[in-house]
Amino acid sequence: MAEVKFEDLLSTGAHFGHVKSKWNPAFKRYILMEKNGVHIINLDETLKNLDKALLFIRKVVKENGEFLFVGTKKQARDIVQQEADHCGMFYVVERWLGGTLTNFSTIKKSIKRLQLLEKEGSRIYENLTKKEVQMLNRERIKLADQHRGIKDMRRLPDAIIVVDADFELTAVKEARLLEIPVIAIVDTNTNPKLVDYPIPANDDSIRTIQLIIAAISDEILQAIGKEKEEQAAEKVEEVKEEKETKIVKKAVAVNTTETDSSSKNKVVETAENSDKAVPEKTKETVVEKIEKKAEEKEKK
Repeated sequence: MAEVKFEDLLSTGAHFGHVKSKWNPAFKRYILMEKNGVHIINLDETLKNLDKALLFIRKVVKENGEFLFVGTKKQARDIVQQEADHCGMFYVVERWLGGTLTNFSTIKKSIKRLQLLEKEGSRIYENLTKKEVQMLNRERIKLADQHRGIKDMRRLPDAIIVVDADFELTAVKEARLLEIPVIAIVDTNTNPKLVDYPIPANDDSIRTIQLIIAAISDEILQAIGKEKEEQAAEKVEEVKEEKETKIVKKAVAVNTTETDSSSKNKVVETAENSDKAVPEKTKETVVEKIEKKAEEKEKK
């Protein structure tokens, strides 16, 4: 498991929340204290909730699940894109388009349109004026910006990972509507009950976002690696079992042929013995008859 220590969180300023006036009462259980009008987040709760989220991520990866990273705020964009690429998952770092999850069929059509525009030598550019080609290029650039992180997403994700659940409220609501689990960094101004796996931390600190999202990304990579190792080990065991079964079958076949040959030999031996025994008996009976006839002649 990707390790995040208490000291690491403390050094990144993950414990700093919002001012008291902006807090959400539902966040109370994660608040340690108030200092100079600012809420301080309990980092023990952060570590505990992060471990729960990482355990859930491992389960999803075992079932060949896919994740969607969401971070459209300025502090999170580059980090989210980098870490999502690092673990080979999908991401949204531009404006969240309403219906990205709930109206995914329309999004897929838009992605197909983008792929058509990006295809070299596409017939769509044939017999067009210069102005029409420019309009298509503008459309291509716009769609590429909107869908660059989800262009290869064929189905809905098995879970979404969000930076600042309050800022990405539309994405969280769509996921909840479709019963897609949500893992999110939540600050003191957010209702953690909207999220399945809340990670209480400072969602405005670039270093904190980097630390937590990198830990999640590393966990996904480790889980994928373990899954591949397990699959390889299973294949090796299957091959061994097949070889053993073949060896057993060969041994059984050899035994059956040996028993058949031995039984044939016994039959031949018995037949030979019987052939030899019959003439000897007949010889004995002929001699006895001759002797009897000789004795009868002498008596006469």
